[in-house]
Amino acid sequence: MASTPLRDAMTQALIERLEPLALELVDDSAAHAGHAGAREGAHFNLRIVSAKFAGLPRISRHRLVYDALRPWMAEGVHALAIDARSPEEA
Repeated sequence: MASTPLRDAMTQALIERLEPLALELVDDSAAHAGHAGAREGAHFNLRIVSAKFAGLPRISRHRLVYDALRPWMAEGVHALAIDARSPEEA
């Protein structure tokens, strides 16, 4: 998986804020070439496992992810698909 400054910064923020047991952040932008949103920013798929998600509904888990990635969501990221699980669900 190719490293980019954006992906590296996002990965580091997720590690610092959510202390994941597993983390996979894939830049899927190339698959969206030609799509209108592709001009606006990158497309990512995230799979993350963290104890911080235990007992939380999906929307709360996604809020934690978006809070960690806030600096990049407004600028640089067009789409983010999230699969956020607790260790018991992994």
